[in-house]
Amino acid sequence: MSPDFVLLDGAIWNALSTRHAAFAEGDELAKRYLPEVTLLAAVRDFSAEALASLARVILPGEIAALFLETVPAFPAELTLVRQVSLTQMIWTAPVEVRENVSIETLGLVNVDEMLALIELTKPGPFGKRTPELGTYLGIRDGGRLVSMAGERLQLPGFTEVSAVCTHPDYRGRGYARMLISSLVRRIQQRGEVPFLHAASENTGAIRVYEGLGFTTRSLSTVVVVGKD
Repeated sequence: MSPDFVLLDGAIWNALSTRHAAFAEGDELAKRYLPEVTLLAAVRDFSAEALASLARVILPGEIAALFLETVPAFPAELTLVRQVSLTQMIWTAPVEVRENVSIETLGLVNVDEMLALIELTKPGPFGKRTPELGTYLGIRDGGRLVSMAGERLQLPGFTEVSAVCTHPDYRGRGYARMLISSLVRRIQQRGEVPFLHAASENTGAIRVYEGLGFTTRSLSTVVVVGKD
């Protein structure tokens, strides 16, 4: 059966409603990942009822990030913290990438060093339980984790490549390309389509993804809201 690409229009909602339902909290109108997993959330639609449900699921002092095609008027309880243009890309073409370094599988036992690399490079939301969402791969130098990438959103027929980051001292060595290529092969072997998201202003990363066979599917906005 061919994948239903329309599912990618609501990737977070559809992941939380299907393959990642075990990580979800909320109701039939608004859902979010457990905060220790990731900050991503979604609404079923932009109705007043759905937005009110979102306001209930976010607790005081918390924030949540949503991928939206249009930015609605949020309830008064929620504050718009920031918004950034987002590019969604899907993998469409085979590209051969030679892996000339050792790649290892990472897990919860590695979460502290993964979080340290995330804090240094800031690729996007990542929590203590994010490694539970899928396969995460890393490259080390002298025992130190210097590059990683993994699988985040999973929905029927699709898996998202995410948390792509490399220590500044190790950029330019092709580590991100090797990790993404390895993940793409794994996702393909499951009969799924790899996809990813990148800040639209990050043109350097988008060029790398294009060189790996990804093409732009849609443009949207990542919106971060919080409750005081």
